Amino acid sequence: MSARLGLFIILGVTLWRVITLHFDTTDLFVDEAQYWFWSQNLDFGYYSKPPMIAWVIRAMTELAGSSSIYWIRVGGPLIHMATSIMLMKTAKRFVGPDIEGWTGVTFITLPGVALSSVFFSTDVVLLFFLTVALWAYFGLTAKRSLSLAILMGFAFGCAFLSKYAILFVVPGGLIALILLPSARIAWRDFFVSVIVALAVAAPNVWWNLANDGTTIRHTTNIAHWSKLGIEVAGGLEFFAAQFGVVGPIVFFAMLWAVARAFKGKNNAREALLIWLSIPVVLLITLQALVAKAYANWGVTAYIAGTILAVWLLDRLWPKGLRLSLAINGAASFLFPLAAVFAHQLVLPNGNEIMKRYLGRSAISHEAGELARRSETSIIVSDSRDLLADMFHTLRNDPVRIYAKPPAGAPDNYYEQTFSLPGDVADNVLFVTTHPVDCAQTPELVQSWRPTEGYYRGKTIFSYKISPACLAGK
Repeated sequence: MSARLGLFIILGVTLWRVITLHFDTTDLFVDEAQYWFWSQNLDFGYYSKPPMIAWVIRAMTELAGSSSIYWIRVGGPLIHMATSIMLMKTAKRFVGPDIEGWTGVTFITLPGVALSSVFFSTDVVLLFFLTVALWAYFGLTAKRSLSLAILMGFAFGCAFLSKYAILFVVPGGLIALILLPSARIAWRDFFVSVIVALAVAAPNVWWNLANDGTTIRHTTNIAHWSKLGIEVAGGLEFFAAQFGVVGPIVFFAMLWAVARAFKGKNNAREALLIWLSIPVVLLITLQALVAKAYANWGVTAYIAGTILAVWLLDRLWPKGLRLSLAINGAASFLFPLAAVFAHQLVLPNGNEIMKRYLGRSAISHEAGELARRSETSIIVSDSRDLLADMFHTLRNDPVRIYAKPPAGAPDNYYEQTFSLPGDVADNVLFVTTHPVDCAQTPELVQSWRPTEGYYRGKTIFSYKISPACLAGK
């Protein structure tokens, strides 16, 4: 495949995603709504993630003059397009022009990329900056360059500000520097890159120090390191899920490359790509084996991994590239349609396939209406999911929204930064998913069971309640 044809396909896939996103019928997922809210409250760090995604969403919504779901999400396919084009240039620099087109097309159609082109996530921005860093790094393996060293450090620092998962690339990269002479760069360039990366990351490090290591603590909590044990099923589940994240043939090709390396059939460039990808998968598989890991935690493996897979398939199984494109291309075509017809795609048990992305805004609209009917100007909730959507859906309503004050350390961004002030004396509308008991008997305004979406079958309660009933309990 020529680079020109590859670029044409990348543009076509991106156009399909941008157009179908306009007809998307899903609500913002809880994380997406939270990222948008962060973008309205700019900072150098947040409770659960570093700040880059908030900055990107703020830039996009400011340019558009709108905070609609479309403009919050459209950065996903556009950034993935930029990553694909940059990855083409990275493959050309490191391997040669023969795989340039296939590399870009393979990446843009990866199932994980297709999914995060519909629902915006921190992985989108992370992978872009990682690609830029690798492009600069591969250039530095060929010649000394102060400008490339600065660029590599800057891109790596920005990747750190996007998601701490960038650090999973470091162990394999360091091993490659030790074992492979061709992987080494000039000491000057290495130290310049490190200094620049540290300078870029410093504001977030400072923010964590000033906020009791909030993001770092949250990251270790979701990793479940306090509950270490051996869970073979968890490790196997994560490893098997990678065939879905990048497609069966791409992941198979990566494993094939490793098998060839054990037989001594690889060269130094293949070895470097293996060290920049496979250790990430192994590290997260180990994490899944002893604690917990989500399928997307290994995404940093798939920048170098895509180049590795395409290069091997191009030489040894060209038909595999076309078959992979057919499989992953079908997924890329269907994912956006699933979001467009989200209400129509229903399982036999009555649940929508896209259940977790539906029904959220309906709860928020109902809460806003109940606040008006009960003549309360403040809505409070103890649910991160409810709060995330209410802040976005009711952004233009004349109500103030707060989290229920935590009894101890805050469990989320809303409790940390937007908990109900202690000086509020008037009754508030408390929206929750469980009954409330209080010495000062609260007034049940309404309870209801949604019939579709994420809250289908669950009971939502709304109370007109004294703030004293909510204080730190």
